[in-house]
Amino acid sequence: MTGRTDLPASPWPALWAMVVGFFMILVDSTIVSVATPAIQESLGAGVDAVVWVTSAYLLAYAVPLLITGRLGDRFGPGRVYLVGLTIFTLASLWCGLTHSIGGLVAARVVQGLGASLMTPQTMAVITRTFPAESRGRAMSLWGAVAGVATLVGPILGGVLVDGLGWEWIFFINVPVGVVAFVLAVRLVPALETHVHKFDLLGVALSAVGMFLLVFGIQEGQTYDWGTIAGPISVWSLIGAGVVVMGVFLWWQARNRGEPLVNLALFRDRNFSLANVAITTVGFAITAMAFPLMFYAQGVMGLSPTRSALLFVPMAVLSGGLAPWVGRITDTVHPRWIAGFGMLCFSAALFWIGAILRPGLAVWELLLPIALLGVANGFVWAPIATTATRNLPMSSAGSGAGIYNTTRQVGAVLGSAAIATLMASRIAANLPAGGAAGGGGADVATLPPFLHAGFASAMGQAMYLPAAVLLVGFVATAAFAVPRHLAARRATATAQPAPAAA
Repeated sequence: MTGRTDLPASPWPALWAMVVGFFMILVDSTIVSVATPAIQESLGAGVDAVVWVTSAYLLAYAVPLLITGRLGDRFGPGRVYLVGLTIFTLASLWCGLTHSIGGLVAARVVQGLGASLMTPQTMAVITRTFPAESRGRAMSLWGAVAGVATLVGPILGGVLVDGLGWEWIFFINVPVGVVAFVLAVRLVPALETHVHKFDLLGVALSAVGMFLLVFGIQEGQTYDWGTIAGPISVWSLIGAGVVVMGVFLWWQARNRGEPLVNLALFRDRNFSLANVAITTVGFAITAMAFPLMFYAQGVMGLSPTRSALLFVPMAVLSGGLAPWVGRITDTVHPRWIAGFGMLCFSAALFWIGAILRPGLAVWELLLPIALLGVANGFVWAPIATTATRNLPMSSAGSGAGIYNTTRQVGAVLGSAAIATLMASRIAANLPAGGAAGGGGADVATLPPFLHAGFASAMGQAMYLPAAVLLVGFVATAAFAVPRHLAARRATATAQPAPAAA
């Protein structure tokens, strides 16, 4: 173990510095969806090819997270964050300068690797610089950034594509990345590192298993859940991924040296339950956006930018509630805070699913979207804080890598599941002649006689993420009392009564 520099008087400047880069990579996860038609037209790419602009990024982002979290423990989260930020920024410049779809996909892979290096380090720095009893406020900022990024991405993408061209959704990352780098160098302290022996077999198994699983789930709908090439099918890839991940877990349990994933972390009840909960949140956040945006553009007739503006109440309420929720997260049992948020989240999605119809007034849709803002304000900080509150400092990066991996896998599952369900509901609710048009790229020009069936299909699809969130609610309801609260209560109980005069 190496020595470390003295921690600053306040850890907040370091967190704010890293949040800039974290916000940038989260925005980049959503901003490209708005620019996809423009990219397709500009580069003369087919639909199958342009889909990989997003798919390649998500694969490169999700697959290495277990490994990159561990790198932060070994080399210091600040150093690994700066390396990832540099890679991400240069790859963004590459994305904007490329003139072929193949070059853009390659650049997006490198960009995803940079994002994967950065993400676990933000949580690890929070865990290692904030004391357990005040970590909730820091995690509330982390969660608020994640929530606001889901709004800013589509809106910013629409503005940049309309005004300057699709290249600028990538060029804008360059000055932001430079500012984030300077802030991180000046404000993020050098934390102690822990000498780790890298489990090379574990690294290989986790990378292969995660790739097979994520690729199979993410691309299942593209290949109609059938054959990809020759004897290779979507389900054979998913099955192989499950087997390889099973071997990986067996090796982690048997490895007498230093495994890539310390399974002992899962002995902490709250860490295990928080990972279940954040998987359902990642699933719902990704899944809910597709039917809602399809409805807004296909039935309400809104442009992509105006559709994204529907999320303004969610972002405002989520960001406004975050500081207050962070304060009470440090003093109140997390099951009450996170459980309330999960129930609100599920109720809002059931509400949206029940009201989608032609002629719906915008204010009627904004009410459940506002409830989504309340839900997001109560969900992110308590779950993230509860996951990391009891972790040993030497495993902060590893724990953050696991947590972000489960969140990202939940998002991939949500994307695949909602695409399949939407196609099924469209086929069931629209006449045979209109089903193809309703499920493709012509949603914006959907004829009025199909609006009722299409709205019903999108509403029914919203019930899936709403139901999945109930699993997350059960997980949060089972949270144990965090150690810092248990210690505080024990101290209060042990205080002697005041002596009589």
